[in-house]
Amino acid sequence: MEYIIGIILLISFFGLAYYCIKGHNLMIGFLLITLLWTILPIGGTFFASESFLTSNPILLFGKDNTVIAALNKIYQSAPEGWGTTLVNVCWGAWFGRVLMDTGIASTLIRKTVELGGDKPFVTVALLNVVTALIFTAMTGAGPVIAIGVIVLPILMSLGIPKSVALFTFMGSVASGIYLNPVNFAQYRAFFIKPEEMPEFTLGWYASHWGYAALVIMLVATTVLAAFYLKRAKTVHAWAAQTRSSASEQKNAPFYTLILPVVPVVLKIWLDFSVIGGFVIAGFLALFLCGRMKGNFKENCQLVNKLYYDGVVDTAPLVGFLLTLPMFNQVAAYASPYFKVILGNVMPRSEIVVCIVFAVLLCMGLFRGPMTLVGCGAATLGVLSNVASFSVPFLYAVFAIPTITVNIGSCITQSWVAWGLAYTKVESREFLKLSIPNAYLTGVLQYIATFIMLGGLGAAWFLS
Repeated sequence: MEYIIGIILLISFFGLAYYCIKGHNLMIGFLLITLLWTILPIGGTFFASESFLTSNPILLFGKDNTVIAALNKIYQSAPEGWGTTLVNVCWGAWFGRVLMDTGIASTLIRKTVELGGDKPFVTVALLNVVTALIFTAMTGAGPVIAIGVIVLPILMSLGIPKSVALFTFMGSVASGIYLNPVNFAQYRAFFIKPEEMPEFTLGWYASHWGYAALVIMLVATTVLAAFYLKRAKTVHAWAAQTRSSASEQKNAPFYTLILPVVPVVLKIWLDFSVIGGFVIAGFLALFLCGRMKGNFKENCQLVNKLYYDGVVDTAPLVGFLLTLPMFNQVAAYASPYFKVILGNVMPRSEIVVCIVFAVLLCMGLFRGPMTLVGCGAATLGVLSNVASFSVPFLYAVFAIPTITVNIGSCITQSWVAWGLAYTKVESREFLKLSIPNAYLTGVLQYIATFIMLGGLGAAWFLS
């Protein structure tokens, strides 16, 4: 019976992938798949063989492991456990709004363009670096759109084809996400609770793999942008208008331009509180940029408005994050059935995992079975149960299709979809540029993963 249930679960898995590809609501999709994966695995224990149940204690329901306790874990404890992640998301969104409201983000970009002069490639390279640095601290569709309406017209005013401009901007955003503390906390929750493995901090991750992942994507995106520019014809028709309008905007004080990276630096170097870093850098930005000159009531209203706007930016993400942990938890009960079907074909060595995932990077597109913000949680549940891999290794393996492929290259990503509409670029034209970058970057990142994180074993935190 476990084989029949395993096959049904596998079919539902691909059904979820199709659902995600079609662009339907992820929150509802994960609620439905969670319900199905609750009924089948738990109900299947009444018909499964004794040997199957004995080898999978999680499905042995009795006095100490009741069905009600399992349901409570899935629908109550799991979403509650993501509270710390959601708090980080909300404060990160507030900080992003502060950087936009004070003009710090736009000033950084304008100064970068001035430094690049009239050389399109130099400007592209510098803007990619600055954009990546900005998004080590900012996250969410709102901040990406706010920065995009500044960067994209500048790039197109330099004669850069709009498809190339969109591709290089989205790639640089994704590269910054590799060191974003909010995204790190969000993705880490798929693998382990922080209190269970406190050694896996942003600082450890950054020094052992994160910096390399960011640099690889940033360099690959910039190099490919240069290659695409060489093949394209450039027209500089909009340059004068864009620069004129940019010069009329007021710049933030130069000494505030370091504030976007302060929370990340504090977290990586001192393991300082992420939220504390956002609060310190955010209020410094508001005071130093003269946004707190009103009375106490007016200043309170400003802070509240920025927080409100930031939370609104992340509202769809919050809804998704409240259903995703239910799915992650129920995957533990479904994994034994997947193991029956796929246990003999899933890779068990780190080098084979890296090769297979590098070859199948395209399955990270369209919320596919390799991206954590799609249906990759089920793949993670199966893979983590068929062999013993270290948490940092698994994190990197799934972060690549999640960030490089889905966030930076896929048209189902919310801000990529916005960019396509804003620049009037056809999705096919964008994918023709972004998919080669996803493979070039992804393959290099998997090589780095095997070299830097392979063979860590259970005692990885001692290294």
